[in-house]
Amino acid sequence: MNVSHPKLILLTVCLVALMSTAGVAMPYPILAPIFVDSAPDGFNHFLGLPPKLLLGLALAANPLGILLGSTLIGALSDRLGRRRVLTGTLLLTFAGYLLTAYALWSRWYLLFVMARFVTGLTEGNVAVARAIVADLHPQLDRARSFAILNAVLYTGWLVGPLIGGLTLPLGEAVPFLLAAGAMLLCLLVLLAFLPETGERMHQDQSLLQVMRGQHSFRLLAADPLLARLFWMQLAFAIGVNAFYEFYPLWLVEYARLDSRGIALVTAAMCVLMTSASALLGKLGHQRAPLELARLNAGWVALGLLALSLLAELPWTGVGLIVALGVPLAIYNAILPSWCSERFASLGQGSVMGLLTTIFCVANVLVALLGSVLTILDTRLVLVLGALTCAVAAVSLQGVIRDAAQA
Repeated sequence: MNVSHPKLILLTVCLVALMSTAGVAMPYPILAPIFVDSAPDGFNHFLGLPPKLLLGLALAANPLGILLGSTLIGALSDRLGRRRVLTGTLLLTFAGYLLTAYALWSRWYLLFVMARFVTGLTEGNVAVARAIVADLHPQLDRARSFAILNAVLYTGWLVGPLIGGLTLPLGEAVPFLLAAGAMLLCLLVLLAFLPETGERMHQDQSLLQVMRGQHSFRLLAADPLLARLFWMQLAFAIGVNAFYEFYPLWLVEYARLDSRGIALVTAAMCVLMTSASALLGKLGHQRAPLELARLNAGWVALGLLALSLLAELPWTGVGLIVALGVPLAIYNAILPSWCSERFASLGQGSVMGLLTTIFCVANVLVALLGSVLTILDTRLVLVLGALTCAVAAVSLQGVIRDAAQA
């Protein structure tokens, strides 16, 4: 579908994605200190449960919401239009952040978990952003556009943790109030500059029929190759989430860093991720995309295994955490672009929604299982992540073979 000013649309999507991702990433460096490194109270010792277990439940609530939302948000954008769905999700995310801030201010753990879940329901809108980028092809090169979007998303992962870590000393509710403000800015940018993109699909169906028949999981029955890719990507996402969710706890326990230190480490990692993704977008890549993805999945597996062994060398571990941003960025720039091209006929919103769904399934699984493992030893979560990333790297070889034969 041809649109006017595709570069302006890409810029607008990137600005919205930047502010939205910053809000999603902002809690990462602050939840571990709130639960594990703060004075005991009824919030971080709710019902007398271990703080690490409460942390795991809080970590799981948000991606569980994203999981439920992302199975439908991408597909609904195919039916209702990208702009309309993105506007609605941003409004609900704004309300969710306000509720989260109030829960922290009132020290109400159950409300905090519920608010994180509600916010997550509409934070899966990155699938819509990716679908808009896919809509701009062939006016803009798909691979480079995805790389640019990923660079912006990583910038959000830089800005968000910095804001969270640096403002936490001002009050635990302050970062979430700032995230609510960022959502308002997203809305203003969207309403001012983003037109509707993409061909609206399934116009002959009611909204309820779309929700029943066009959720992301139905794609698994539509294409055997995509079903195989699902299990591979789920294994990799489990490893990635084991890293994302629990390296802040590793930094608290072994490097003795507070929220500001965690924010700076996260920012350094995201600088590398942004640079790697931007460079890939500018130069492209010479290797077959899935081969390059397989290579970088292997590097992530080795990195997580090494990190689990560096408790006695915390600053070496800090450097490794930062360095892991490079293979993660390359993998995450390549796979969505390949999926967008290979499975375009299934609906860009649905395909991108499925990728978000996979990430969220892994996020929930890791948060729940990881919180139990950390009671024994935080390093066990990293070992689990290394194993699943290694499984993904091996499984990718089968995906490559099936893709060549299909």
